[in-house]
Amino acid sequence: MSDKRPWKHRVLLCVGSIGPLGHLPASGSVTVAVVGVPLFWVLADCPPYMYIVLVVVLTLASITVHELGDRILGENDSRQLVWDELVGYFIAVALVPFTWRTALLAYVVERVIDIVKVPPATWLDRRVHNGVGVVGDDVVAGLYTCGLLHALLYIRPDWLGV
Repeated sequence: MSDKRPWKHRVLLCVGSIGPLGHLPASGSVTVAVVGVPLFWVLADCPPYMYIVLVVVLTLASITVHELGDRILGENDSRQLVWDELVGYFIAVALVPFTWRTALLAYVVERVIDIVKVPPATWLDRRVHNGVGVVGDDVVAGLYTCGLLHALLYIRPDWLGV
C-alpha cells in the first residue's frame, strides 16, 4: 500500500518519527533510549552556551514538527512524532556531566514525570492543543528532572558516578 501524501508531507513525517522509531510500541521511550542517550554522551563535552542553543533550536523545531505533523495526520500529539520526547530528555540532562548512572537516572525519572504529567504539564496537556502544548509537557518533565539531577550533583554526586 503506497502513501498518497505529497512527498513533503512524507519527508516531514519521516523526520518527525525519526524513521521507524516513531512507529514502534513505546515509541517515545525507545527514541530516548536509542537516540537521546547516545546524543547526551556525544554532546556532554560541548560548551554550555552551545548546548543551550542546541536545545532551544531543537525545542522550536520540535514545536513546528509536531504542529505540522499532527495537522497532516489529523491527530493531536501523535505517538508517531517523537521529537518532543528528545526535547524533554535533553532539557533533563542540561549542564549535567555524562555518566551512565546520570543517563539512566535521567531517562527513568524524565519518562515517569512525562507519563504522570506533573503540574503544570497536566494543564498544558489538556488546554494547549498545538505544537506548544505537545512539546510543553515534555519541557516541564525535563525541567523537573534537571532540577533533581542538579540537586543530586550538589548533595550526593557519588550517586551519579561523579
